[in-house]
Amino acid sequence: MSGRRAMPQELPGDPLVRELITAQLASQRLARNAVSRRRVLAGAGGLGLAALLAACGTKPKGAGAKLSPAQDLSASQKELNWANWTLYLDADDDGKYPSLAAFTKRSGIKVNYSEDVDGNDTYYGKVQGQLSRGLNTGRDIITLTDWMAGRLIRQGWVQELDHSKLPNVDKNMLQNLKDVDFDLGRKHSVTWQTGYGGICWNKAKYPKGLKSVSDLWAPELKGRVTALDEMRDTMGLIMLDQGVDIARTWGDQEFDTALDTLTQQIQDGQIRKVQGNSYKEDLISGDALAGIVWSGDITQLNAENGDQWEFVVPESGGTLWSDNLMVPMASQQKGNAEKLMNYYYEPEVAALVAQYVNYICPVKGAKEAMEKLDPELVNNPLIFPSEQDLSHAHVFRSLTPPEESDYTLKFQTAIGA
Repeated sequence: MSGRRAMPQELPGDPLVRELITAQLASQRLARNAVSRRRVLAGAGGLGLAALLAACGTKPKGAGAKLSPAQDLSASQKELNWANWTLYLDADDDGKYPSLAAFTKRSGIKVNYSEDVDGNDTYYGKVQGQLSRGLNTGRDIITLTDWMAGRLIRQGWVQELDHSKLPNVDKNMLQNLKDVDFDLGRKHSVTWQTGYGGICWNKAKYPKGLKSVSDLWAPELKGRVTALDEMRDTMGLIMLDQGVDIARTWGDQEFDTALDTLTQQIQDGQIRKVQGNSYKEDLISGDALAGIVWSGDITQLNAENGDQWEFVVPESGGTLWSDNLMVPMASQQKGNAEKLMNYYYEPEVAALVAQYVNYICPVKGAKEAMEKLDPELVNNPLIFPSEQDLSHAHVFRSLTPPEESDYTLKFQTAIGA
């Protein structure tokens, strides 16, 4: 984190946001880079086969009836419960959330914020029984990754949003995030943060560098390559390298061909580990010199340990994932939830969050706002990518429940999970 900076001459017009940014510039206390949201990402590997098959499509006993939204009491009840991932919102040294406090001061809505989501599958396992029956989970906003968000939308467990209440979202959401196959027209979800899956290397120890996923299979990198245990990123990147458009039509043959490549590289000892966010420790120690990684992690690593690693989106393209805000059917606070979603799409507020989490900011105008807040981050393409950068990133297409069960099991078997 850089030191104190001179106060800017001009700040955003909203007095509460201006007050918030003034305090932030004065103290610069945000614990940026403390822990990645992806450090706690738990994939389906944490589930047994029976639980996995249930999560991919089997409905809990008594579930199945079409659900209707609960009565919205937002006009009379100024309270909201929000479930998010760990360390995924701007926080100060006292563990408070400045942007959330400003929202409450402006709107009068008290937000009970909890870091409940420790993994997509684990969270789903906790709440699916209630969601399937239209029962209140105690949370009015839940934050889940694209493929899990798509599952809940497909199952009819989340409410349709009123876009007349979301003018900032409609105006400021990055264009490529509006066009997602799991939620056409963004009727049920709003992007919270997003990021790339790509490749990286240690610039000093491997100056040759990388351009493609295939470059990871170079003999001099044997036993020094790490890969992600998130199927959609590792398999997505390998499939892209093999000429597959992962956002469009493909099937068993394309998946199995890519899986054969992954399996061979693991068996030959080229890949030392397929793991979650703990790969960061292997990069720091030097046990791994290169790998398939997440963009935000490398931004954080470089900030914490010096500028040692280079991240790129491969020539064949990278993966693009997002975490999304949704309102469960049983929530009686949809109006309050929409106010919060709209608030976080104000560029100045989005910049505060981006300064802390270091992933791709989904909000147009946040880059300009960051110039006043933290100029060092303005030209970071892993936080503020260009349209050309984003054109090389691809969202892994939605899987049918049978595909999800089959492919996940194959992947977990291949990596020995």
